[in-house]
Amino acid sequence: MAMADLTKLEARLFKWLCLEENDFEANAWSTEKAAKAFKVDADEMYEALASLTEKIPHNIYIHYKDGAVRIIASE
Repeated sequence: MAMADLTKLEARLFKWLCLEENDFEANAWSTEKAAKAFKVDADEMYEALASLTEKIPHNIYIHYKDGAVRIIASE
């Protein structure tokens, strides 16, 4: 799969994750805060994030560190 396969929410989320000022490697990821920012519920945000790892696995890396989820994304 490729970028063209992303839904509108997934594409918006990916672009947001790539922004340098969001740095979710240094700052812990919060699904609740992301859902609020995108005006969707937390389940939709979890689904979009999970879909990104399936559709564009070479552009997103998710890991757990210091008690929190960390995300690295690059175009």
